Amino acid sequence: MRCPFCGHDDTQVKDSRPTEDNSAIRRRRFCPACGSRFTTFERVQLRELVVVKKNGQRAPFDRDKLLRSIMIAVRKRPISEERVERIVNSITRRLESSGETEIPSSQIGQLVMEALASLDPVAYVRFASVYKNFRETRDFEQFLETLSPQDRDAGKDKD
Repeated sequence: MRCPFCGHDDTQVKDSRPTEDNSAIRRRRFCPACGSRFTTFERVQLRELVVVKKNGQRAPFDRDKLLRSIMIAVRKRPISEERVERIVNSITRRLESSGETEIPSSQIGQLVMEALASLDPVAYVRFASVYKNFRETRDFEQFLETLSPQDRDAGKDKD
């Protein structure tokens, strides 16, 4: 593994342990050239997935991009990073086990929407505003009308 700090080719593994949900191996590494320490994760990849975007472009599935987009939606919400990791792992496993190698981006978006709808209504609306490309406040209003009364009230502070 190449050192991300100095580029040295030969780093040493100092500690390996499974992640909390046993979906990956977490490795603490040390670079003998510059003395830096860093962490890597090793995950099982069942198959190479290709995302087919709305415009027809194809791109390799990027688990980290999925993680970043969900983290943006849940920012400043009472949701742990571990919970988000479990969602990302679940979505990735569903996609890999679907038997398809080409996945429409809309399918990934729908899986994220389903996960966020059951997790947090504010994160759900945040993600939906980007995923559904809201342009005006009217778009938010129409979307919010589709939510149940409990979901609309769940994001409000209780006194």
